[in-house]
Amino acid sequence: MLSFRRSYIFLYNLFQFCGHTWILANTIARFLTFGQDALADTFYSVGFMMSLCQLLSILELFHIADGIEKARLLPRFIQVMEKNGLLMVIILLEEIQSKPVVCVQFFFWNILDLLRYPHELLCVTDTPSTSMLWIRYSVWIAVYILSVANEGVTVYQTLVYLGQTASHSASTHLPILLRLYLPLLALGATVTVWQLLKERQQHLEKWSKSKRK
Repeated sequence: MLSFRRSYIFLYNLFQFCGHTWILANTIARFLTFGQDALADTFYSVGFMMSLCQLLSILELFHIADGIEKARLLPRFIQVMEKNGLLMVIILLEEIQSKPVVCVQFFFWNILDLLRYPHELLCVTDTPSTSMLWIRYSVWIAVYILSVANEGVTVYQTLVYLGQTASHSASTHLPILLRLYLPLLALGATVTVWQLLKERQQHLEKWSKSKRK
């Protein structure tokens, strides 16, 4: 009989998987229909669902702390905070929302989550897949690096925009915060990749030993 905790974490991962699948399918369908014109409307078409999924991802920190999910807390904390922090900047600055870099960022974020949540679902149901394990800890890391690089580009374009609009209603402290954010983003990504590579090695060694038995 499934426990409440296992049922909850299964439904959470399923919701995130379905949510990101809808976002990615919607984005691709709009691009195929409207071409490059769809890039400017990406945030308006999927922004609410993206915001909801990223806001709910904060729960994952409590999942790890409570032991419901077995993962390293530090890299997940960095991933959740960097996504929600950048998303908050995009929400605050409407002029940034229509830039193509936002569409690219949403694409990377969805790919990352669609590479991770199926693996989490299989782990919850005790039917882990070696293919999904390899994707989760190999392909995922490569896409994460690309995503962080694009986050840096997004922040840079935001700084350029704020520099050109000195009279903008946004807080005057925002450019300073964004400049501080860039080195923190690089440091956080380095720590995250290092931690995930260690986690990858542990999982692959565990899988290798189980295969020998």
